[in-house]
Order: sequence, then structure tokens, then C-alpha cells
Amino acid sequence: MITKYKPNLSRTSEEKKDKPASGRSYVGLRAAKESKTTVQSANARKDAHLAPKNREAKFEQGKLRVIVLGGLEEVGRNMTLIEYDKEIIIIDMGLQFPEEDMPGIDYIIPNAAYLEDKKDWIKGVVITHGHMDHIGGVPHIIGNIGNPPIFTGKLTAGLVRKRCEEFKRCPKLNVKEIDENSILQLGRNFRVEFLRLNHSIPDTFAVIIHTPIGTVIHTGDFKIDYSPVNDKPADLNRIAQIGGKGILLLMSDSTDSGKPGYQVSESSIGDEIDKIFEKLEGRIIIGTFASQLSRVQKIFDLAEKYNRKIYLQGRSMNDNVEIAHQIGYLKFNPSILINDHDLNRLPDKKVIILGTGAQAESNAFLMRVVNGDHRTISLKPGDTVIFSSSVIPGNERSIQNLKDMIVRQGARIIHYEMMDVHAGGHAKQEDLKLMMRLLKPEFFMPIEANHYMLQAHAELAAQVGISENKIFVADNGQVVELSKSGQTVVGKLTDERVPTDYVMVDGLGVGDVSNIVLRDRRVMSEDGMIVAIATIDSKTGDPIGNPDIISRGFVYMKENKDLIEKTRMKVKKIVKDHDSRTPADDDYIKNKIRNEIGQFLFSQTKRRPMVLPVIIKV
Repeated sequence: MITKYKPNLSRTSEEKKDKPASGRSYVGLRAAKESKTTVQSANARKDAHLAPKNREAKFEQGKLRVIVLGGLEEVGRNMTLIEYDKEIIIIDMGLQFPEEDMPGIDYIIPNAAYLEDKKDWIKGVVITHGHMDHIGGVPHIIGNIGNPPIFTGKLTAGLVRKRCEEFKRCPKLNVKEIDENSILQLGRNFRVEFLRLNHSIPDTFAVIIHTPIGTVIHTGDFKIDYSPVNDKPADLNRIAQIGGKGILLLMSDSTDSGKPGYQVSESSIGDEIDKIFEKLEGRIIIGTFASQLSRVQKIFDLAEKYNRKIYLQGRSMNDNVEIAHQIGYLKFNPSILINDHDLNRLPDKKVIILGTGAQAESNAFLMRVVNGDHRTISLKPGDTVIFSSSVIPGNERSIQNLKDMIVRQGARIIHYEMMDVHAGGHAKQEDLKLMMRLLKPEFFMPIEANHYMLQAHAELAAQVGISENKIFVADNGQVVELSKSGQTVVGKLTDERVPTDYVMVDGLGVGDVSNIVLRDRRVMSEDGMIVAIATIDSKTGDPIGNPDIISRGFVYMKENKDLIEKTRMKVKKIVKDHDSRTPADDDYIKNKIRNEIGQFLFSQTKRRPMVLPVIIKV
């Protein structure tokens, strides 16, 4: 897949004449090894952008490589590399929550093995916004790649610092705060600007990367919201101006690319919740994402309007509200928050309980309430539980069970399918097409979604006029190359791939749970396990007494005495069946027990439990 692109040749000369707009800051890293941020004058900016003549030929021969380490085959684990001439910038460093067939796994992070011998190439990390699927991998990865500087918005900086406090191995971060007026010079080859966009959390930015062969834009997560809550709407005029200067490659959020129409504005959700609050007399219990700070702000506003107090639940909810309030992104009177004592003292019509758990997470606030494990809250008739979030794919059954338990305990449920109590944070089809029409990229690459969503976004790109052979639907780790050939740019989706296999986090272990371990966990969760303990004479190898059998998750031993006894005698026969003149070989006996007992149990039950043989020599 090779195409030619003729860049806007006048753009370079125009940019040389440009000076920063009033109020814009210019931040540079002067050399490859510098990590300190400095403020430069307009002349310094001009000098940084001008390439000496003896470097032009090198640039023409150089290749811009785009590599996505996570986010092209899943929603989450977002991490993108932009590489040119032995310099790399990283966009996002997120986590992915485990799938149903990953028992015991806390979450998954990107595999950064490609970067570990290129630490001196990395000029900076840009974080688009503060959601865990974009910041969750930072404490695990940043130290392994040389602890490069991190550039991000004010709120995201606070959330990243807070997350890294929980990990002793995370080095002291070098975080630099940016806004929509910041300009960075990272290394020799990357000049980076930012475009404020709307999402379900403030301080969300698209990343504009000026490279020697053209401009690349990475949107991060975004939606078009003309009336956001506690945030500025995206500047569509500036987006169009950027597009008018010529965009080489657009990498755009695909999470809602399969949904027609326009995304609902956050302010309209607030109006809908307002109508609900007006009618309710009992306690209002709201489950949402802790990162939905625009939604949280609206709930605080409505609590003040209806003279209710808020009882916050969930560590992440408390942390996010505290950080956002400290930096001025959440505006409320602290007296509106109450503690355990106030909750029991106030009448129900004066209380809002706001917490996490709308996805039925086992350790979250809502699940603990319905299971009777919460220290202060239990459901009762008159309570209204509002699910102010959409269902993450894969959680449908768990959420349905949670709703059943809530209703059985006498509470009423309101969710987004009944009323507009949730607005997604991602652009739908018409918003995505608007972004492409404004930016008019030559090449297009859908990102941040499962493959079928990427394909749906690619079809939208074709509808707005982008040539199908200039649309790259890649897999994780697949390298996209863009290079100059004379006065044109050649783009292709290569066959080269870098490692992107799962790095699973389980407790304090990072990457120590392999696919083999997961397979064993799945076997135990599906068919259980059986332990065969045989005691043998160390000299003769003869069995001493009868073997012990332990069953866990396979059969209930008291109700299957005949099967257990047959298994016991078969193990004894296997141990006894050897040449008594030579000591028994432990590994040989264990393998024989494992194979023959496994086959025997399958013939009896049509199940394949994990067989664990234990040999004790005396």
C-alpha cells in the first residue's frame, strides 16, 4: 500500500515567518539529552524550526514511523510512538481492564520492550487526558524507559502524580504542565502544539506534531460538545485553520465510530438529571465513573439547588474530587460534603450518595452496598439508584445481576436507556466526519478501539473523500511509515511488527503472569483441580499406605466416594508398578499420575480437572 502526497511547499516558509500568537508559550528541549523545559523567545523558536541545509538531505531520506503499542485491538491500553531519525515521542501510557477469561488479573499494560534499548531516543511523553486507559501504565513503564519528561494538562498532571504515589517503584516524575497555548520543541525533529477538545474530563487535548515531512495530529479521546459543563467548547475555527495549513496524517478516536448521529451534550444530561431530582423525595444514590468530572460538577450544582448534601464513596471518587477542587476544576462549597455521622442524622430527602460501581466492579461501592458489606449504607424502599454511565462491553451480565439485587432490596433504578442520564465522551459518526472535513488530512489512521470499530471509522473516512489507499487500519505493533521521495511523501502500512503481547499486572507482580499461568487458572476455574498425594519408600519406591486425594472445584468428595476410591487405587497402582530393584524416579511417577489419572477422570466424568501429583519420600 504505497501512495504519494504532495505537501504544501509554501507552508515551511510561512511557518518560518510566524511568531507565537499573543499569550502563547514556547517550551523547548534544546538537545536530545535535555529534559529541562525552557521558555524561548520568538527568535529562538524561529531558529529551532529552521533546519540547516546540510540536514535537508538527511530529512528527505528519513522515515517517519508511527507505532501503536496498544489501542488498535481493544478499548484501553493506549500508547502510541512517533519516531523519526532516532528520536521518539510517546503519546499516552494507559492500562486495559482484564477480560472475562483472565481470572485474577488486575489490569494489562502496554509492552514497552521496543523502547528499552532506545531510552536516549525518547524526548518526551505527552498524555492527552486523565483517564486510566491513558495514564494507568505510567508508574509501571516510565522507570523502565529512562523516566523521560511528561507533558500534560493541569488536572491530568495531578491525577498522574496521585497514581504514582501508590507505587514505590515509580521514580520521581518530571511532569510539565501545558495548555492550548503551549508549544514544545522535543529533540531536533518534533515541534508539538496542543488543541483543547471536549471529553468527559477537563483538560483533554489533541496533540499536533510538526515533523520534518509533515504534520501529524493525534486526537486522543474527544467529542464535539457545543455546551460542555465547566469547560470550554472546542475551537472549531482553530481546527479549520490547522487543517488549512495541511495535515499529513490524522489519528482519530474510533470508540463510538459505529454509532450514528451526534453525541449528546453534557449540559443536556444535567437538564435531564435536574428533572429527576425535582421529583424525588428519598435518598438519591448515583453510580458513575470517578473520572466523569463534568458529570460530578453538575451533580454538585444540583445538590446545592435542591438543598441536598453529598456523601462521596470510593477512593478514586474522593481522590479525583479532591484534586479537581484543589486546582479549581470542580467548584463547590466544601460544606456540601458530609461524613458518616451526618449521613445518619440527615433526612433521606436531604441526601445524595455519589460513588463508583456502575460497572458492577466487585470491590466498588455499589456492589458492597447490595452485598451488605458496606459499613454505613444499606438499600431501603424509597431509594433511587441512578446509573449515570453506559455499559462497558463485557459487563452486561454483571450489571444486570447488580440491578436485580438493587430492585430486590426495594430501591428504584434509573439508567441511560430509560432517560438521558449519561452522555458518552466519544464522538459519534457525524462528529467524526466533521473533524475529518475540518482537518482534511492526506492520510488517515483510526485508533483507540477494537478492529471492527477501526474499520467503521475507515469507512467514514472514505465517505468524506479520503482515498481508501491512504487509510491505514493497523494492528497493535504494526509499523506505519511515511517518507519523502523528492517533493512527495510516500505512505505505507508495513509488515514490520514490534512486540505488543499482554503485560499483565497481578497484585505486585508485573509481567510475571504468562499465558501458561492464565491457562492453568482457566482450567481450574472451569473443571477444578484434584491433588493426588502418594507416600513412598525412598529405598524401594513402594507405596506406604493409600494415597490421599483432595478435590477442589471438581467433585464433592462425600457424594462421589466411589470415584474417589477408584482414583486412589489407580494412583497406588501407578506408584507400585515399577522395578523394585531401583529407586523410583519422581518426575516419571508424577508425569504418569498426571497423564493416566487425567484420562481416567475424563472417561468417568467428561471433565478435565488439573491433576497435581505430590510425591513424599520417607
